[in-house]
Amino acid sequence: MPHTDTETRDLFDRTMREHARPDGPGVRVERVGPVVRQVGGTDDWNGVVWSAPGLDAAGADAAIAAQIEHCTALGLPDFEWKLYAHDSPADLGERLRAAGFVAEEPETLLVASAQLRAGPAELPEGLSLRPVTDAAGAELMARAHERAFGTDGRRLLHQVVKRLAEAPEDFVAVMAVDGDGEPVCSGRMELYPGTGFAGLWGGGTVAGWRGRGVYRALLAYRARIAAERGYRYLQADATAMSAPILRRLGFTELGTTTPYVYRPTR
Repeated sequence: MPHTDTETRDLFDRTMREHARPDGPGVRVERVGPVVRQVGGTDDWNGVVWSAPGLDAAGADAAIAAQIEHCTALGLPDFEWKLYAHDSPADLGERLRAAGFVAEEPETLLVASAQLRAGPAELPEGLSLRPVTDAAGAELMARAHERAFGTDGRRLLHQVVKRLAEAPEDFVAVMAVDGDGEPVCSGRMELYPGTGFAGLWGGGTVAGWRGRGVYRALLAYRARIAAERGYRYLQADATAMSAPILRRLGFTELGTTTPYVYRPTR
């Protein structure tokens, strides 16, 4: 890894944000003035992933207004501005709120060596690993997500089915299932060719199986695949639930990121 956390963060900003790649089929990445955004359909993730480091107050307000106009014109149900704590200007979050964006729970940007985190996926007795390779598996994965996080899994289902059908080569999805085939945890990994980074997503475990190593096992499984394919870094935007686990597993905190979401009024 680079010698300092700041160097690692700079590398992440440059390769994963400024030069972001689409996170799936049917979406595109655009650089519009001082921001980089992803654009897709109503069931895809749409939002700003990067803003220029020297962005000033006037430029920020203009860029925010432009993204609201863009979102509204496309008829999107929501649009996210992914704000990192080190982005400028310092009051960008306040400016987003003033324009109608709503801040969701902040997440911690964590990074680790894929090689060091790779290892056997050791699950507690009664559970087994099941790779997700088709629509039926994606449905189970969405059910695990709903049970773990208490949120609607329909958008996740759409994205995973689409990814598996159209661009599976840089995507990994896996579940832990019990003896009845019921999913108790699921996790995804996006591989970003040419960046050295593999992004970890999901990983939520249903309440009855938490604290028993299920999350750690799915992490080891994905880390091994990333390392085998030549990726140096694992990256996660961790919730308050998963961040402590990842820190204990050797992940380094590079900062925080907060989703600011705009939902046009109809």
